Amino acid sequence: MNRNYLLNDAIISPLGFTTSENLTSIRNSETALKLHRNSRYFKEGYYAGLIDLDWINSKFSRIGNPGKYTKLEKLIILAIKQVIDPSQNFSTRSSGLVLSTTKGNIDLLNNNDFSADRIYLWKMAQVIADFFELKQKPVVVSNACISGALAIKTANDFIESGRFKNAVVAGGDLVSDFVLSGFQSFQAISSKPCRPFSNDREGVSLGEAAAAIFIDQEQSAVGESVHYIDAVTANDANHISGPSRTGEGLYQSISRLFNNSGVDPSKVDYISAHGTATNFNDEMESISFNRAELNYVPVNSFKGYYGHTLGASALLETILTKKCLLNNELLASHNFTESGVSVNLNIIREHKRKELRTALKTASGFGGCNLAMLLQKQSL
Repeated sequence: MNRNYLLNDAIISPLGFTTSENLTSIRNSETALKLHRNSRYFKEGYYAGLIDLDWINSKFSRIGNPGKYTKLEKLIILAIKQVIDPSQNFSTRSSGLVLSTTKGNIDLLNNNDFSADRIYLWKMAQVIADFFELKQKPVVVSNACISGALAIKTANDFIESGRFKNAVVAGGDLVSDFVLSGFQSFQAISSKPCRPFSNDREGVSLGEAAAAIFIDQEQSAVGESVHYIDAVTANDANHISGPSRTGEGLYQSISRLFNNSGVDPSKVDYISAHGTATNFNDEMESISFNRAELNYVPVNSFKGYYGHTLGASALLETILTKKCLLNNELLASHNFTESGVSVNLNIIREHKRKELRTALKTASGFGGCNLAMLLQKQSL
């Protein structure tokens, strides 16, 4: 298997318009989660990370007509443009686009000023591809909350098979009434900013974001690069919304990943967990890490900074994991207080420097889906 490289990247969120701006905000322990009162589902308001539409339109007006695109399309297009502009290997003819989202333009259910088919995921992907005049048909990955990481795996598989020379992976989701009401129906929304793995956690917070990354077979010309080693998915077949109580699905993903890649678990320096701050997810992940004998490895969740950004989350968090490897830094798991899971984990409590080479990224989602991915830093 060829190991492709994770190169140019972009994160657009309430914490910043670029990856660099987002990292600066995280290092300053800032959070996107603010109290909002504009929802019919939460009389006292709810905490979420929302991106101002006027801010998006101001940025987008420099490259196109904001009125022709939905809020989510504009966010994803802006992220992709940051990724392809500096790339010498990007080609409108041979480069692929893999798009990750869970709900896409679902907000058009309430107010649709566009054609009726714009709500379909394939249509949204084609609109984005057409903006950049891509010749290859875009690929949509929508598999609950592992979508962002699964899109990275899909892009690597297509490059490996020769379908794409290289690929842009992009993803995004919005905090719509549809999404809010769905999570509230599970009584999963926290009344305060989420606290992953903490004993005082109350549930998930939601967030908006778009992210993109360029994946190529050629390494960056200078310095160090991070390459994708492999990723493995497994379904625990437990419940439509609840993960396996034994962590079986995620454990299978992790153990098969190590077996397939030949990487020894003892070589993992850092874990970026899914960490939604729900009782079932946090407990399941902690059990899985313990079963895989990884509970001593420094681990964090980025949900305290962004909330759960759904189809963007695993992609956004992979980009941050890549930056952690390159910068030799461990970023604190924001809002963590004291452990609220049955198995001890090495939760990162404060930002610190540490020599890093290999990282594990995990993600889990509704329907029992689980994914584990290995990334590794490599010098020229």
